[in-house]
Amino acid sequence: MAEPLIRMVNIRKSYGRVQALVDANFHVAEREIVGLLGDNGAGKSTLIKVLSGAVPLTSGEIYIRGKRVELKSTGDAIKHGIETIYQDSALVTQLSIARNLFLGREPLKGPRFLNRMDHETMNSVAAELLREVGITKNIPPTTPIGSLSGGERQAVAIARAMHFDSDLIILDEPTNNLGVAETQGVLSFVRNARDSGHSCIFIAHNIHHVFQVVDRIVVMRRGKVVADDIDPKKSTVEAVERVITGMSEHEIKAAVS
Repeated sequence: MAEPLIRMVNIRKSYGRVQALVDANFHVAEREIVGLLGDNGAGKSTLIKVLSGAVPLTSGEIYIRGKRVELKSTGDAIKHGIETIYQDSALVTQLSIARNLFLGREPLKGPRFLNRMDHETMNSVAAELLREVGITKNIPPTTPIGSLSGGERQAVAIARAMHFDSDLIILDEPTNNLGVAETQGVLSFVRNARDSGHSCIFIAHNIHHVFQVVDRIVVMRRGKVVADDIDPKKSTVEAVERVITGMSEHEIKAAVS
């Protein structure tokens, strides 16, 4: 078996006496879309925050392509090819599409000491990226993010992750508060990410959305991974819901086999 892209081993995260993660084991293969499911408080958001460098783990190990790494900040995660797209997209509404795509990584022109941003390059790349992620409307890259719809903002966030060659794109509830057309657009973007060679972790309360795009489903409960090899092609939404709400190990095996 090939070494997975991401492997998290015996991850623990404590907040005082509260155990948010208890010996959680999790992995993502190359070019794989993994659905991460669980009720509120199951630990999935904490697991993602650990992987994205937003919170430090209490104990455990994280490996990227077989090499152990320490992710002490979101900057560390980005350097290792991990980009996280949250429900609110983490975009600056007052800035343009192009500026948001390159935020903190703007190309410069002329002598570097002048620190002059190359707006022409940013606008040109942004226009191409918008087409790649499926935005068919002719939206100028100079358009402020604040004037875009929710789905269009998510498209910009995904485009940013794809442009900077992220190996793993984490999508945390990307379809919340979106209309039907925008939701289908986001789901299409996820499929495109896989086709472009990226891996994804897809977190959503809507199990039907997960079933449409993922290769494998992982379920967490009370800080633990209780099922990590559910094939959406061989299982059902009802069976996965039963795993989420609480079943014995024997029942879980029966439900996902």
